[in-house]
Amino acid sequence: MTEISLGMPQLPAPDYPADVRARLEADAKEVIARYPDSRSALLPLLHLTQSEEGYVSRTGIRFCAEVLGLTTAEVTAVATFYTMYRRRPSGDYQVGVCTNTLCAVMGGDAIFEELKEHLGVENNGTTPDGKVTLEHIECNAACDYAPVVMVNWEFFDNQTPASAKDLVDDLRAGRPVAPTRGARLCTYKETARILAGFPDEREGAVEESGGAGPASLIGLRIARGESAHHGKVVHPRAEASGEEGE
Repeated sequence: MTEISLGMPQLPAPDYPADVRARLEADAKEVIARYPDSRSALLPLLHLTQSEEGYVSRTGIRFCAEVLGLTTAEVTAVATFYTMYRRRPSGDYQVGVCTNTLCAVMGGDAIFEELKEHLGVENNGTTPDGKVTLEHIECNAACDYAPVVMVNWEFFDNQTPASAKDLVDDLRAGRPVAPTRGARLCTYKETARILAGFPDEREGAVEESGGAGPASLIGLRIARGESAHHGKVVHPRAEASGEEGE
């Protein structure tokens, strides 16, 4: 006869310390005021709690439920649906490697496998120093720059295994890292606060925010009848070999 144990029921989640709770409540009040229905504020509030702990903890779920008048089950259902919400502690830099079709055939699978070996972690694993969490992403929505790696949702285009390993080494060493397009990197917690709807207060960061690059805009230019003037789009890795594509 097999012995079955259901285990002890999980105790209620602890609350934040009083000072943290007061600060988060003030921020939450500002977020909730943006919406005609308070329930609509759940997604940014999950980002807000993630900016506090680096992931959505049981305490964060309890907080969101209490300030929005929801059940913890309702909040958990949303937090577990979206992959942007971490369910366990993660690194300062979330490194996502696209392994969807185009990025994969252009080298994304090789980048992901080499980074796993280089960092000594598996998918969703975090390095012992707490700096980098590695994950595969189904699509970074930047197929024209494949293969693409994202760090805290900033683009690093046209990557190779070697450049990706240099990237994570720089992140772990604390060296300045600039994305291909967009503002300079901030930590995952700082990124989560921006995603919650609060301004990026770093001097010059907003001005640094990028948009679509030439490879993304060429189709639009052709559609507008500007094909005679769009010029050539050269893949960075093709320049050395003299290969060009339009």
